[in-house]
Formats: sequence, structure tokens, C-alpha cells
Amino acid sequence: MKIKNGVAAPDLGDVTWVKSRRSGAQGNCVELARLADGTVAVRNSRDAAGPALLFTPAEMTAMFDGVRDGEFDHIVD
Repeated sequence: MKIKNGVAAPDLGDVTWVKSRRSGAQGNCVELARLADGTVAVRNSRDAAGPALLFTPAEMTAMFDGVRDGEFDHIVD
């Protein structure tokens, strides 16, 4: 798979990664970090040195609103 929007997570420097309190001990979660310019980075917790996808605050707001509204429930059911 070719990554079109990504940067190696360690290349983002000293950022604070946050994951949900609902995450399990098996590493089944994603982590988010807010960058200095407001961009939000998202990475897979099982691959902390792997790629991070970068999103604008507006993109993340649209995603969170969709999650809250249940628009993606069918994907993981």
C-alpha cells in the first residue's frame, strides 16, 4: 500500500500523543496529537514509529461529528 498523506511519526518531534481511555491493553487503538499549527496527526498505536496521517481541525471535526452521529457504526459492526 502506498501512503499518500503521511509522515513518519517520529519526524513530528516532541508532540503529545493521546489515546482513548477505552483502548485495550492489546494496542488496539489509534493515537492523536495536536501539532503547533493546529493540524491533527493520527497514528496506529501498534506502530509508534510508523506513519502518521495529518488532518485539518475541520476534517477532524467532521469525522468526530460523524462518529457521534453513528454514521460509521456499520463499518465495525
